[in-house]
Amino acid sequence: MEFDAFRLAAATAELSEEPAAREHADLVEFRMDLAADPLAALDDYDGELPLLCTNRPDWEGGDCEADEADRLGTLESAVEHPAVEAIDVEVAAIADGAQATLDHAHDHGATVVASVHDFESTPPGDDLAELVARAAAAGDVGKVAVTAEDRGDVLRLLSVTDALDRQGERVATMAMGEAGRHSRVVAPLYGSRIGYAPVDPAEATAPGQYDLATLDRLVADLGGR
Repeated sequence: MEFDAFRLAAATAELSEEPAAREHADLVEFRMDLAADPLAALDDYDGELPLLCTNRPDWEGGDCEADEADRLGTLESAVEHPAVEAIDVEVAAIADGAQATLDHAHDHGATVVASVHDFESTPPGDDLAELVARAAAAGDVGKVAVTAEDRGDVLRLLSVTDALDRQGERVATMAMGEAGRHSRVVAPLYGSRIGYAPVDPAEATAPGQYDLATLDRLVADLGGR
């Protein structure tokens, strides 16, 4: 999956939800860190939508407490499944030596989403642009999720997204929290390549997420997909 245009991902820890996601999603983000037996679930998967596998560590807001070798090894096993077209690897992990996981993904034809999450704030000034650019340079798509305190934070994030998109970079950006919730709808208009939403509104995996059907409708209404 090249992410050459906006793609909507149904975020879930239950691959059994895939049929319910087909009407609205382009792919499924499989949250392996939230699943009871993720590799077994992959073995059983015969759905239609391609998969983006995420095995988020606890130090980046996820639920995986395994050591890095085991955590990344699980991602490497996942990418060998034919339905897995992308994986998410944290920028911090890449900087700390996860290049072998990226190489393994590329060897199997999978895209790497290099991600950063700031659950406290939106970085100020040029720091935000540097953060998004660093994520884009680390993977095939740079994903940056920040926490907005006000609409000014969202405006800066959209401006950075637009600037990098114009430079030919592939980025996926969103502002978490209520102040940033609308960013998930409008960011695709500024070049953001991936949106995330749960099939079930009660199963949100990040603050401020819309449910899948609602996000699909809102982005489509604005011409973002």
